[in-house]
Amino acid sequence: MKLAVVPARGGSKRIPRKNIREFCGKPIIAWSIAAAKNAGIFDKVIVSTDDEEIASIARYYGAETPFIRPKDLADDFTGTNEVVKQAIQWFREQGELVEMACCIYATAPFVQPIYLTEGYNKLITSSKSFAFSVTTFPFPIQRALRINQEESVEAICPENINVRSQDLEEAYHDAGQFYWGTADAFIDGVVIYSSESIPIILPRYLVQDIDTLEDWKRAELMFQALVERREVAG
Repeated sequence: MKLAVVPARGGSKRIPRKNIREFCGKPIIAWSIAAAKNAGIFDKVIVSTDDEEIASIARYYGAETPFIRPKDLADDFTGTNEVVKQAIQWFREQGELVEMACCIYATAPFVQPIYLTEGYNKLITSSKSFAFSVTTFPFPIQRALRINQEESVEAICPENINVRSQDLEEAYHDAGQFYWGTADAFIDGVVIYSSESIPIILPRYLVQDIDTLEDWKRAELMFQALVERREVAG
């Protein structure tokens, strides 16, 4: 079985009720559920939550909520890998063998079915454990600056300040959208940020981390622009 797991606990602090806050006309989690279902590659799309309201909204938008997540996996320190592991083990206890799983963040409205499918296809044709979304930094990280205790600016890597951007190695970061993995890799705790993973490269205009209200507003503006562009193109 190929399982999509959308983690969505109820205790978000920086943006209260973040996982079901309205985003461009729908609870933000609805966009992740829709992308998973529209990909057409999952046998089940579930939401793992400790919150009954989130569970109800998830079901309304087409996801399953076969269990309520244990409280010890719903605090600020629980990693998403542990959440996916618990879901895989739950299904195995019910006699359903999960072979592949994909963690899709609830606050990833830009996630696209085409990239979910690409991640799956690349993973099953490789010998790796994971495939996850990445994107490029918009500015060379080798020319990053810091503000010191004297409130002056200094280069973190002074030797690179005068190097042309095109001569510096391009750097990538986790796009924070989805993480495909074999069930065994999740169960065994294989490290994702390692040679065991394949990158699925996304364009920067489809990536926006949402941790603050400012992030939220920026993401809505980006999303609206994408929708308008598609309407014009269509």
